[in-house]
Amino acid sequence: MSLIEVRNLSKVYNTTAVPVNALNDVNLNIEKGEFTAIVGPSGSGKTTLLNMIGGLDQPSQGSIIIDNTDVSTYKTDDLIGFRLHHIGFVFQAYNLIPVFTAKENVEFIMLLQNVSKEEREKRAIELLKSVGLEDKLDVRPSQLSGGQQQRVAVARALASHPSFVLADEPTANLDSQSAGALLDLMENLNHEFGMTFVFSTHDARVIKRAHRIVTLMDGMIKNDQVREQAVNTN
Repeated sequence: MSLIEVRNLSKVYNTTAVPVNALNDVNLNIEKGEFTAIVGPSGSGKTTLLNMIGGLDQPSQGSIIIDNTDVSTYKTDDLIGFRLHHIGFVFQAYNLIPVFTAKENVEFIMLLQNVSKEEREKRAIELLKSVGLEDKLDVRPSQLSGGQQQRVAVARALASHPSFVLADEPTANLDSQSAGALLDLMENLNHEFGMTFVFSTHDARVIKRAHRIVTLMDGMIKNDQVREQAVNTN
């Protein structure tokens, strides 16, 4: 059984005079431990697909099965609970809470999970050390560089012990050095701990590192390429 199963997935947006078919009968399986990039031009449906997998939007038809659970049947409250315990998110805009320190941002997910204060602090410190920010525990996002903020976001994504991490254009706002360092970090997490990463991206820097590339065009999968070894740009 795959970690993520997307079956006959379609998404139609009726917010305009002419309905938009964002996804059209997509089928995709993601196995545990994959480092996969979903790619395609603007409007191809890659972010929509990532949002569907992450339970941030619901399909018009089809199903999404995660850890043997059909989440496409869940109501909003159930989806929120499932995301909290099973999925880590890394967004293009970081989405850190500005009034919280780096440590508090990482702790927040665990607070929602009712993890004890002692355990929250311990794990947050361990995670920030693991992403090279042990000296930034009490620093707020506005005092961090873009690359550092995204590292905090990765630590936060891992705080809940997720089954996998979804990363939507995680390098889009980063310079080459910061993007390379972030991708090194994610690859290390993938290699050392088997953490599954699924990216939505048009960034060549991410695509070169991906072990599998799923190409979308007009809401449909046009190509699905598995590499024996990704290309490291360093």
